[in-house]
Amino acid sequence: MNSTPPPRLGLLPSLIFSSRWLQLPLYLGLIVAQGVYVMLFLKELWHLLTHANSFGEMEIMLLVLGLIDVVMISNLLVMVIVGGYETFVSRLRLQNHPDQPEWLSHVNASVLKVKLAMAIIGISSIHLLRTFIEAGTIGTPNARFTEAGVMWQTIIHALFILSALGIALVDKLSTNAPNKH
Repeated sequence: MNSTPPPRLGLLPSLIFSSRWLQLPLYLGLIVAQGVYVMLFLKELWHLLTHANSFGEMEIMLLVLGLIDVVMISNLLVMVIVGGYETFVSRLRLQNHPDQPEWLSHVNASVLKVKLAMAIIGISSIHLLRTFIEAGTIGTPNARFTEAGVMWQTIIHALFILSALGIALVDKLSTNAPNKH
């Protein structure tokens, strides 16, 4: 086994390449934000458990959708933290680790963009579902949404879907394009 040391970089290329480590505090901050989401999840779960007998089906459904929303945002954070660090900062060296996420073995910037777009659509879907469940209260004094608000939320969700389709199409076209050197 012949292992040669990596070539030495000049000062400027070394500085530029090392600048990727400036992203480390950003990823550490996202880990802290995920901890905040764990606390929010536990708070909402406790609220659900302690009031389950007094809540109606709609309140329980809205609380459960809120819990799902927190989990999906947390999943998005994991994808950004792990995938972003692996892609842009340094390898995690998780090969053959039993808990390595399946998607991490083939992650790159394009795959990460598509996965993030799909996660955002999932989160938007949960918000839209919550809005549709509460749409029956439109026009009442305690309504949280207006007709225009529901319409705009639906339009924005449709734009998220179109954006994700566009990202996936561009990714597919760029990976199928012949390499020209």
